[in-house]
Amino acid sequence: MRLKYCIVVIFLFCLSLNESNAQGFLKASGKIIVNGKGEKFILRGMGIGGWMLQEGYMFKLGHLGQQYRIKEKIIELVGEEKTKQFYNEWLLNHTTKADIDSMASWGFNSIRLPMHYNLYTLPVDEEPVAGKNTWLEKGFAMTDSLLKWCRQNKMYLILDLHATPGGQGNDLPISDRDPAKPSLWQSDANKEKTIALWKKLAARYAKDEWMGGYDIINEPNWGFEDPKDTRGTAEQKNIPLRQFMVDITNAIREVDKKHIIIIEGNGFGNNYNGIMPTWDDNLVMSFHKYGNFNTVGSISRFLDLREKNNIPLWLGESGENSNTWFTEAIRLAEENDIGWAWWQSKKMNLSNPLEVKQPENYQKFLDYTSSKGPKLTEEEAWKILQELLNNLKIKNNLYHKDVTDAMFRQVHGNGTKPFKTLVIDKTNTTINAVDFDMGSQRIAYYDKDTARYQYTPGVNTVGNKGGVYRNDGVDIQKDKDGPFVFNIEDGEWLQYTVNFKDGGKYKVSFTIAADKDGGEIALLDHLKLSGGKGSLLSTQTRSEPAVDRFLIEKIPIANSGGIQIWATTTPDKIVQLEKGTSTIRVFFNTGGFNLRSITFTKQN
Repeated sequence: MRLKYCIVVIFLFCLSLNESNAQGFLKASGKIIVNGKGEKFILRGMGIGGWMLQEGYMFKLGHLGQQYRIKEKIIELVGEEKTKQFYNEWLLNHTTKADIDSMASWGFNSIRLPMHYNLYTLPVDEEPVAGKNTWLEKGFAMTDSLLKWCRQNKMYLILDLHATPGGQGNDLPISDRDPAKPSLWQSDANKEKTIALWKKLAARYAKDEWMGGYDIINEPNWGFEDPKDTRGTAEQKNIPLRQFMVDITNAIREVDKKHIIIIEGNGFGNNYNGIMPTWDDNLVMSFHKYGNFNTVGSISRFLDLREKNNIPLWLGESGENSNTWFTEAIRLAEENDIGWAWWQSKKMNLSNPLEVKQPENYQKFLDYTSSKGPKLTEEEAWKILQELLNNLKIKNNLYHKDVTDAMFRQVHGNGTKPFKTLVIDKTNTTINAVDFDMGSQRIAYYDKDTARYQYTPGVNTVGNKGGVYRNDGVDIQKDKDGPFVFNIEDGEWLQYTVNFKDGGKYKVSFTIAADKDGGEIALLDHLKLSGGKGSLLSTQTRSEPAVDRFLIEKIPIANSGGIQIWATTTPDKIVQLEKGTSTIRVFFNTGGFNLRSITFTKQN
């Protein structure tokens, strides 16, 4: 009896722990989203674009654009059967439980799934019986698996209909739209199929608490009143869009009364003219934000809509920028009680947590698909595609920890963290210039150009001009010997956390390349967080107490013979460094050169 009693007690205790971890259905409560306990819940999510729906730019195929056009080129090279095999393996390799586990460990509490309708149902023009819906198990099974992985990590899943039947706009790649066929807005059959799909999904997931909500139509961009308004940004009434979202909502509510329904305005989610007032008591208003300033003014119209309509906001899509921009945008959202979902988890670029490596000879594939090179043999093409499938797997991706650090730690604090463990001892005396600390602009580094503002007229900055190695604002290029800092301008600086195994006297050398004289470096031992009165760097950092000790005040940089010709600059001055961890700053009094590495040589 005593054993049975203990077993019951342990079972009830475990059950209570499990229930305490369950957060319940998300719900719109006034101007915020709350969990099942009525607590404010800030969604911190990642969109897994490229899995169900390839957009050409993600894999350097922007010249093709839509997924169906990418598929056509692959068929030309390897045939129908191998193309089918390729896409089946793509869906298996791109996003797995390991991806979701990793995102949970990095800090994400939700996933936004960009869905392609053709994994769930046939296109209208392929239905055996007009007006009927053939349901395909593939998409539903993939969604079931993803939801299971999310549930295991206590993450919410948000379904996002990224590609609707017919396509919801004039931006063709985002919905895999064929402009030769009727769009969503030009076909009642496409609308009916979309509504039926949402009802089918809602019925399937109505009782699942880890289903966070339904983002019912991604980025509509259509001129209803004026066809010349191809982006839908000038639309004043949006009557068809509002009615369609009402119709989808009504269909969902027939089978699911609990889940949040997320709405998006015209003009890529941001034009809400004519959309309000709300028609359901559990709606969330999504907006998308790219390439503008991270000020309250940049989101003021959405804050006003929230206030007027008593509806929560969600930054449903953002990203594609530098770490500085990420930190500022997320901080802006969270300070205004707005959750967010970033775009996207992986592609052939460094502005996401995971980078897909380019296969060997991939350029030949790009050249052929853009009509700039000869057709590959089937064997050549298949080898490239097989390598691409392998590179898709998270175990073979390049993880950019600087990106996730900027999205979480840096949002809530201003400190720095080593990018790499830098140790100076008998076996290693050199640190690479590109391995400066992780942290915000003006805290871990200072660069005069740290982000892109492509949607802000007159602002033509780009962030990392070289586009390699790290997503911070520092400009980095790469040659056969590795990455290096380039385009150095007057007043910029880099900080390094370095562990010196031995204290004592050191000579310091810099590996540089310059095509002219006149550059100048200062080396500092940065003893505390910078910015105090009298600090050299006080004009570039926050006003916190600091002690900056010059190690070497002026190191002239001479012409090395060219901007890609490397030479060593070693000042005569010997510096005294303490044993243990030091914070070293390299300050560029005058720029105009490239920097590869810094070497510390112990003196007897």
